[in-house]
Amino acid sequence: MSLESNVKQKADLIWAIADKLTGVYKPHEYGEVILPLTVIRRFDCILADTKAAVLERYAQCKTLAMPDALLRRASGHAFYNVSRFDFGKLLDDPDNIEANFRAYLYGFSANVRDIIEKFRFEGHITTMAEKGILYAVLREFTTPRADLHPDRISNLEMGYIFEEIIRRFSESHNADAGQHYTPREVIELMVNILFHDDHEALGGKNILRSLYDPACGTGGMLSVAEEYLHRLNPTCALLAFGQELNDQTYAICKADMLIKGNDASNIHDGNTLSNDQFRGQTFDYILSNPPFGREWKNEKNAVEQEARTGDAGRFGAGLPAIGDSQMLFLLTALSKMKTPENGGSRIAIIHNGSPLFTGDAGSGPSEIRKHIMENDLLEAIIALPNDIFYNTGIATYIWVLSNKKAGTKRAGKIQLIDASGLFEKRRKALGNKRNDIPQSAIDTITRLYGDMAENDISKIFDNSDFGYTKITVERPLKDEQGNPVMKKGKIQPDPTLRDTETIPLKEDVQTYFEREVLPFVPDAWIDHARTKTGYEIPFTRHFYRYEPPRPSDAILSEIIAIEKELDTAIRELFHE
Repeated sequence: MSLESNVKQKADLIWAIADKLTGVYKPHEYGEVILPLTVIRRFDCILADTKAAVLERYAQCKTLAMPDALLRRASGHAFYNVSRFDFGKLLDDPDNIEANFRAYLYGFSANVRDIIEKFRFEGHITTMAEKGILYAVLREFTTPRADLHPDRISNLEMGYIFEEIIRRFSESHNADAGQHYTPREVIELMVNILFHDDHEALGGKNILRSLYDPACGTGGMLSVAEEYLHRLNPTCALLAFGQELNDQTYAICKADMLIKGNDASNIHDGNTLSNDQFRGQTFDYILSNPPFGREWKNEKNAVEQEARTGDAGRFGAGLPAIGDSQMLFLLTALSKMKTPENGGSRIAIIHNGSPLFTGDAGSGPSEIRKHIMENDLLEAIIALPNDIFYNTGIATYIWVLSNKKAGTKRAGKIQLIDASGLFEKRRKALGNKRNDIPQSAIDTITRLYGDMAENDISKIFDNSDFGYTKITVERPLKDEQGNPVMKKGKIQPDPTLRDTETIPLKEDVQTYFEREVLPFVPDAWIDHARTKTGYEIPFTRHFYRYEPPRPSDAILSEIIAIEKELDTAIRELFHE
């Protein structure tokens, strides 16, 4: 059985437990119970093998001020449970199921209790107890369908199962499943590119690297990156850091980190834009799929206050439109880069199409692009196929950024890769996800990036190819006799005749003006005080393929044939 089939089968079995919630909960509320119980049951199964040792050690050291380290050592994990109950023993006393279950949850170490609290599960325990279904639901989680022991379900599979349950919950709630996680094949592609140029540096003994995701969701990106590094070099350690706004997905991410033995204290909750939990910290790699098309009105005051600090904050380069926060996450990623003197950093981040071109010269988005390109931070942009995400079918792009381009073949260059056609259709859609990126396409894209090769779907440009100068062209204001109006010895411009011209950055402004403007309006001049430099990336224009129109005779023949079919159908209708 394939990994995908096995995960789906297990998720089906767990989700079926929701039948016990019918009548007490509405379908869109099932996930509020199933998700936390799945996480708790996973912890329960992991701790089963050392439960007796933990209870014995707890009896010996519970009077100590700080027995935490001893209990973790006894459990063999970064967490433990000192309650005498487990899921099986809870069923031995149906009459006291609520009190015993609460005691069991309280018996977890503080790091697990924090996860449970983020699910806001307390109220659901009360509801299920009052409605008489708590015992039945917990009993279902002790059946073989809910056996989540690591011997039967790997950490990788468990991550997929969490994501599948979230997806079903979000679909039933008519919510954005895609805001919580990214398809694994997309993450694999991003990770391949993120580490591609560092294989040699990562090949030594006991290498330690750090990775940060400012919108980490369930931690899928952090997990795939860690798996990649371990395949590349088993002695290489990756310290994963992340921040997540949604409480449920934060809880799952932190649980996943605990289960895998990672430092879960590096996963923080809260709003990254208004409350950066990693202020002043830098990382070797930044990997993210932040929300796009989401307004930042709630964070406006904090963001604008930080922007006023200029280079001392994250947002000094510029601010995007209030209706779309994704470029704020891009600036956050840039602010977390190590300096080149300290080894530099590389970023892989997903955006939709708007950061490529929205905003005129001088606007926030254009100024952000200007900052990126004039500091030579952009390595590549990769157009992904449509319909590969669960919650959207729109065009998406991977931006690859680095401050390590100096002295390499990428210095002063930007690579555009159009991978929009490299996909295969799914047999069954998952939400809006109708396509997958096959392994062969991942390998092709990675190779094109690594070789910095040019072909039909990969093109190389200078940074300045995406810049332009926007000039304001003025013409004289004239009086009734047709003479220019003068004021303080200067010809006054006529606002109604004012125009603008956009000139490629590589072209001399005056030469362009004399060639394209003066021959048609000889009295015009440039208002240099209004001149601005802008940047945009017209991605699709560079990969446009002309398709000649069909011959008119063929179109006419088709129209005549359709008309004949319609005439025949109408005669048959009226004849009947």
